[in-house]
Amino acid sequence: MVLALALAWKTVWPYIVGLVLVGLLGGIAWWLRRTHLRTVAEHRAWQTEEENAARERSMAEVDAMTWQRFERYVAELCRRDGCTQVVVSGKSGDLGADVVGRMPDGRRLVIQCKHYAPHRTVPSGDMQKFLGTAKAEHAADVAVFVATCGFTRDAERLAVKHEIVAMHRNLLGAWVRGSTLESLIPLNGAGDGRRSPRSPRDGRSATTRPAADRRPQSRPGPPGPGHNSPR
Repeated sequence: MVLALALAWKTVWPYIVGLVLVGLLGGIAWWLRRTHLRTVAEHRAWQTEEENAARERSMAEVDAMTWQRFERYVAELCRRDGCTQVVVSGKSGDLGADVVGRMPDGRRLVIQCKHYAPHRTVPSGDMQKFLGTAKAEHAADVAVFVATCGFTRDAERLAVKHEIVAMHRNLLGAWVRGSTLESLIPLNGAGDGRRSPRSPRDGRSATTRPAADRRPQSRPGPPGPGHNSPR
C-alpha cells in the first residue's frame, strides 16, 4: 500500500506543484492588477482635485476683476484661441454684444459677459434679452453668454432651445485654464456652432426655401427699457 502511494506520488506530484504555482501566480497577478487600478483611480482623483484647485485659483483672479476688465479679459481669451477682429464694446446700449469678433473659421462671434458674484445665478430674463438681440441685431453665428456664476434652469433651457452657449462658471474656469472656446461650444448649448451654408455676396446664411415661399418678415424691434442689467 505504501509502495503504491509512493509510486502514485512520483507520477502526480509535478501536476500538483504546477497547479499550486498557477494558483499562486494568478493570485499575484490579481493583486497587482487591483493595486494598479486603485493607484490609477487615486491618481486621477488627485489630478482632478488639483485641476479644480488650480481653476479656482484662476477664477479667484477673475472674481477680483471689474466688469470692464472682465470683458477685456474675455476678448483676450478669444484672441488666444485664434479669433480675429475681436472688439470690446465696453459701453451701455450695446444690445448684449459686449465682445464681437470672428471665430477662427470665419463665423461671426457675439458674446454677452456678466461679472456676477459666484453665488448668484443668471436669470432667464437676462438670457431672453440676449437671445432677442444676438442674432436679430448682431447676426451672430456663434452666440455665447459668459458668466462668472451659474445659470438658472430656465435660463439654460432657453440657451439650449435657442442655440446659445451658456458658459457657466465651471466652463469659464476650463476656458481660463486653457481649453479652447471651440472645444467648449458643444458642452452647454449648441451656440449655432455648426457652419451654415453661406451666400457668396454677403456671407450670411443662405436659405433653402423656394423663392415663392420667401415672404418678407418684420424685424423684431429693440428690447424695451431695462435691457442693460447690472454687471
